[in-house]
Amino acid sequence: MINLALKYPFRNIARILAPCILFFAAPSCKNDPNEIRALTGKSHQTEDHAQDVTVVYSKEGKPNMRVFAHDFVRNEGIRRPYIDMNTRLKVEFFNDSTGVIDDILTADSSRYYEAQGDMIIWDSVQIITKKGEKLNTDELIWNASAQKFFTEKPVRITTPTEVIYGDGMEANSDFSWYQITKPKGTVQVSKGEVPQQ
Repeated sequence: MINLALKYPFRNIARILAPCILFFAAPSCKNDPNEIRALTGKSHQTEDHAQDVTVVYSKEGKPNMRVFAHDFVRNEGIRRPYIDMNTRLKVEFFNDSTGVIDDILTADSSRYYEAQGDMIIWDSVQIITKKGEKLNTDELIWNASAQKFFTEKPVRITTPTEVIYGDGMEANSDFSWYQITKPKGTVQVSKGEVPQQ
């Protein structure tokens, strides 16, 4: 009889090492991130959260826009990164030449796509211009490439002499020009008699 341990010495080493290799290899197994997301319901682990945030955007060293948000969420780990600014959102737009605040926007929710510069604002959107005009709508979209605001939702524009109603609107960046897509009516008022919301 031939002793296999002597003839094939590596077989015994393999028998001893095999369980050790399995023991050390087992902890290094990795779970599939998609399976973990499916189990936990969390699709994005790359979100940054903050509260009561102020963000100042400047152009050539001068403030261009100042944003206040109670709830701030930044998600950079997805295909189209975004920033959500929600709950008591307020945006102040500065005049480029004077540095004075021209327009103020308030809303409940917004999403800003940093890479494109586009923004969606919704829920109780209101803009008050330096002329004292007021825009109210449920949704407003800023298209950075066109440098225009758009909406397809109902709008109400209040000026010192009239209140204009309609569906859909587009406006330039400082609201010095705007057009209601489907006007529904105009109410003429005397100065100081503009109805409140």
